[in-house]
Amino acid sequence: MIAADYLSQLQALLPVGLAWPREPESTLTQLLAGWAQEFARLDARAMRLIEEADPRTTEELLPDWERVLGLPDPCMPDGAGLQQRRAAVTARLTGIGGQSRAYFIGLAADLGVEITITELQPFRCGAGECGDTIYDPDVVFTWQVNPAGRRGARGAVPHRRIDGR
Repeated sequence: MIAADYLSQLQALLPVGLAWPREPESTLTQLLAGWAQEFARLDARAMRLIEEADPRTTEELLPDWERVLGLPDPCMPDGAGLQQRRAAVTARLTGIGGQSRAYFIGLAADLGVEITITELQPFRCGAGECGDTIYDPDVVFTWQVNPAGRRGARGAVPHRRIDGR
């Protein structure tokens, strides 16, 4: 509501009579107009608070949202803009997570990084082939994240090749 609406409401609450003038230049109307402006300001502020409660539209409370969610984290670029910061808060709140390769590849893509994932498997007789890398048996259920432009698992985990290289 605007101040004029509040002024009308306040004047409608007044008793009828000569002691209660409604003319714009009267002292009583000017007093009520001052109150009406403040009520309109408070009303607008309350409406803004509703927008602040949503991380997609927040501005003032964004630092509080980030503090609660542990942001910014090392994955966020320096000097991130308002929209990027809001997107990070929203993603942190709504992200379900996962343990699939596709989830982590998508997560990296959201951060602007292209990756591949190598699943490390220990050598098993009957399943492995000559020339396969022999990884430490402790690498079961281990992945290696490879940024774009880099190849394979070479040097990441203690290993040796069957052919002795």
